[in-house]
Amino acid sequence: MIAFRAVWLLVSLTLAGCAAAPQPDALPQAWLKPGVRVALPAPLLNEKLDQQQLLTGTVDGKQQSMLVLLNADGQSLQLAGLSPLGIRLFKVVYNKQGIHTEQAIKIAQLPPANQVLADIMLSYWPINRWQPLLPAGWTLVDNGTTRVLADATGQPVSRIEYQMQQGKRQPVSITQFAFHYHITIQNVGGDA
Repeated sequence: MIAFRAVWLLVSLTLAGCAAAPQPDALPQAWLKPGVRVALPAPLLNEKLDQQQLLTGTVDGKQQSMLVLLNADGQSLQLAGLSPLGIRLFKVVYNKQGIHTEQAIKIAQLPPANQVLADIMLSYWPINRWQPLLPAGWTLVDNGTTRVLADATGQPVSRIEYQMQQGKRQPVSITQFAFHYHITIQNVGGDA
């Protein structure tokens, strides 16, 4: 009986993955906090990124990990999330045609794929690309090893911590105060 349930679960997950055809999002946007959406900067980046990162998310005291494959070639940003067993959870492609998301499996303890994309862009994209898109009074400030996004009242919404790794500043954690999650980032491959 247990074997039957395991096989049924595997078949259900496989069919769910097949049914999740790529869906272009109408506008490249993300939530900064409840009720506040913002347009994402263009996916253009001056330097190439090609990284493998182990993300460990903590939400409501529960932890979940996933491997993220990040590739930005200057014209587009591609992001794929894999379970610890190598099962693809999602794939996001952001280019001049918009954001295209394939969500195969959702894990409750991790933010949705578009939110992961926004967090990565907040971590890597230059502040001058973000500032014109932020709501009036919002700030995004770099202070060496920390980048803080604050709302119009000065309350921190997101805090990103960095470390120097192989001569480059790399994000190592993201705390999202408005949505109450924390992500630690460990580079496990690529150009980190």
